Amino acid sequence: MAGRKQRASRADWLEAALEALARDGVDGVRVERLARSLRIAKSGFYWHFRDRDDLLAQLLRFWAHEFTGVATENPELRAGEPRERLRRLAEMILDADLTRYELAFRAWAKQDPKVATEVRRVYRDRLDFVGGILAKLGFEGDDLEMRTRLFVAYHSWERVMFSKEPKRALRALIDRRIALITRR
Repeated sequence: MAGRKQRASRADWLEAALEALARDGVDGVRVERLARSLRIAKSGFYWHFRDRDDLLAQLLRFWAHEFTGVATENPELRAGEPRERLRRLAEMILDADLTRYELAFRAWAKQDPKVATEVRRVYRDRLDFVGGILAKLGFEGDDLEMRTRLFVAYHSWERVMFSKEPKRALRALIDRRIALITRR
């Protein structure tokens, strides 16, 4: 067992599962592969998960929280002037690369109706959060919906579409984008 770790946390397993999902799809999320990537015995898996199905269910919840809930539940993003909140949200999404697993979860959702339901719920949470901020600026109806969708769609897919752009170049456009979306 030389060179192996003694144990991995639940978060370690989930992070390894995220990477496997992004690299190989849901079929690549296998206990043996994850244990090998973590350099631990497969038996350690059972301290944290009942079985692979439990891992996948927890993975979905982990993604929803760590890549959406971390923003929508953030007290600093829930208070303050709306334009500043949108700017901080855009910076958080970019800096923490909160959308790096979008493609993996969308692909998984195409294979599994339960996952599709959860992915739709996550997007609805994103839309509700941003829509709430924009509503504070007085937008309503179709205008509110359009601006909300523009913000969420752009920020959900920016790193996917512009993966070769340096973050500093993307960051330079945040204030201009917020001004455009919030302009009357």
